[in-house]
Amino acid sequence: MTTPARTVSEHDLVLVVDFGAQYAQLIARRVREAKVYSEIVPHTMPVAEMLARKPAAIILSGGPSSVYEPGAPSIDNALFHAGLPVFGMCYGFQLMALGLGGTVDNNGAREYGRTPVSVGAGGTLLSDIPPAHSVWMSHGDSVSKAPDGFTVLASSEGTPVAAFEDTTRSMAGVQWHPEVLHSEHGQRVLEHFLWDIAKCRQTWTIGNIAEEQIARIKEQIGTEGRAICGLSGGVDSAVAAAIVTKAIGDRLTCVYVDHGLMRKDETEQIERDFVAATGAKLVVVDAEKQFLDALAGVSEPEAKRKIIGREFIRSFEAAQADIIAAAPEGTTVGFLVQGTLYPDVVESGHGAGAATIKSHHNVGGLPEDLEFELVEPLRELFKDEVRAVGAQLGLPDVIVHRQPFPGPGLGIRIIGEVTRERLDILREADAIAREELSAAGLDRDIWQMPVVLLADVRSVGVQGDGRTYGHPVVLRPVTSEDAMTADWARLPYELLEKISTRITNEVREINRVTVDITSKPPGTIEWE
Repeated sequence: MTTPARTVSEHDLVLVVDFGAQYAQLIARRVREAKVYSEIVPHTMPVAEMLARKPAAIILSGGPSSVYEPGAPSIDNALFHAGLPVFGMCYGFQLMALGLGGTVDNNGAREYGRTPVSVGAGGTLLSDIPPAHSVWMSHGDSVSKAPDGFTVLASSEGTPVAAFEDTTRSMAGVQWHPEVLHSEHGQRVLEHFLWDIAKCRQTWTIGNIAEEQIARIKEQIGTEGRAICGLSGGVDSAVAAAIVTKAIGDRLTCVYVDHGLMRKDETEQIERDFVAATGAKLVVVDAEKQFLDALAGVSEPEAKRKIIGREFIRSFEAAQADIIAAAPEGTTVGFLVQGTLYPDVVESGHGAGAATIKSHHNVGGLPEDLEFELVEPLRELFKDEVRAVGAQLGLPDVIVHRQPFPGPGLGIRIIGEVTRERLDILREADAIAREELSAAGLDRDIWQMPVVLLADVRSVGVQGDGRTYGHPVVLRPVTSEDAMTADWARLPYELLEKISTRITNEVREINRVTVDITSKPPGTIEWE
């Protein structure tokens, strides 16, 4: 099983060197928002290998270590003499200062969180940035002396050198995190480096992403090749399938396994809207009884996940065999379309060794011995870029802006055994919550709002002057950029009241509605 090399030679490339930063993916996203293509590489990659990629610039990320700790991440100083534009942030800023002959001290002046900085000589990097503004700091060590040839641009109370630049060598850096929203004017600082210092071309746009992927897939699959796609109904697999359909037409067959764990009317919506928008060939496998029989009597979360993944594989393999049997004699179905995103690539080892299929929600954990070549048109994209491509390809909002939904579906939103009765109860409550969220105009402000049925819990209540003994449900509204971290969403009380009233009035088995106000970490977004 192989996966083709990624090629984006039409664009300038910025490498983000990751020193263990929690924000490395965010840096790469911010670079792309500046219309410059970016990728993340580990600090362990040899500098010669980085240079072989012919980057237009390199960004050194932050990190949790002190530059003086034994075994702390470092980088070969040869990078600073390679003639490339380099930008350092936080830990990367300090490594840059040290590597070029400056001084970094542990002076005890730790700065964490929102911190005022003063801009002196703004230079190119901080031109048009207000002389006094707040940024997001996270450091204990500080640069006390800039390297020779560098102009000090800003300082804070605890950091005498908070920003510097040497435009003759196209190098600059800041002690803070310009990539986070808490840093005022952070995106503008990053753009000054990319556009004005590194002279990067602003060519990375959604328009050419789709066109490039369609052309690349035509070349990969050829004029006779056939492909299948495991369609989950989520935006990732839907956009991937739409791109491949544009490339090879009806030589792609999408397989949607209806495991009976979807939300209300979701299967019908997928059949109707996805096919109408793309013209794709869609095979729907009705496997509800198969899944519910396999889940009978099981309440342990990990056991449920494994059962659902196993049954998906069986259903998909059966559909795959039918598709191959129906193909014209002498042809093969040799390609598997998967909605892998760039964060999946990064988290599985920075893109190295990604030739095997992961246990992944788009294809339900397909086995590694399936003889397919992977087709991954979204492999270079973040979620927000995928949504933009989907909108450009004409996919309806109900698919493009669909809230993330787990592969095991409602099976992991029922605490306890999964039965058809419990699924129907949860489906009704979930539909009410989503309907009211949309009516309030907040569905795009919320990353997702799982509704969890506490099926093994009973709660005393009063309805119609009578005592009830019903189930509680939990609303879990969260805000997030990438699901790696999340905060609970502060929904208006009036909206929460309306959702609670409708659920307890319209779903007779439920008599209590609660709200989960736990962030991630320590909690996860899903309960199981």
